[in-house]
Amino acid sequence: MSKLAHIDTWIFDLDNTLYPPSCKLFDQIAERMNEYIIANMGLSREAAIKLRHVYFKKYGTTLRGLMLEHGWEPTPYLEYVHEIDYDAVKFHPGLKAAIENLPGRKLVFTAGTRAHARNVLKNLDCSDTFEDIFDIHDAGFIPKPSAEPYELFLTRHGITPERSIFFEDIVENLIVPRAMGMKTVLVGRQDEALLPAHVDYVTADLAEFLNGALK
Repeated sequence: MSKLAHIDTWIFDLDNTLYPPSCKLFDQIAERMNEYIIANMGLSREAAIKLRHVYFKKYGTTLRGLMLEHGWEPTPYLEYVHEIDYDAVKFHPGLKAAIENLPGRKLVFTAGTRAHARNVLKNLDCSDTFEDIFDIHDAGFIPKPSAEPYELFLTRHGITPERSIFFEDIVENLIVPRAMGMKTVLVGRQDEALLPAHVDYVTADLAEFLNGALK
């Protein structure tokens, strides 16, 4: 882990990275997506779910498909789907301390909204832990793993990729950061023997990884 001594910028995905998938926030968001599509397109629930999956596979997010194929305005949709219960996200004192002890800058890069990220960080008691949040609006509504949002992110924050590390729970979303020169960490329970070359590290315990990062 001494290989991370040069890192001065620590970049974290939000959902299922700074909190565990067991919180099931996306289950709530997915159901809100269904409701919004049903209300605005008159589809059955089954058809709405199918449409979501088709657009996610084709465009990277349901929203991107709705924008490109139906001309939907993103803000009302995003506000609706993120009206969820955040109680499942609990304060993790070890994680907060581990992040705060990292040298240099700490940033959140999320495919959700800034308001959603703030709600999550509030429950984690990390509202003041990160320098900034880069959200889907900042990305021009272009989702990971496309290169464009990463490029926008680096430019906006003046980041040197070779001195940065990216934490993410979706393996495909680490392809571009690694190609840019960042170190990459896949967060979650994975078989290390099956990891692709663009993943430098894997951890099932983010706090533990961060505590050992500079030792």
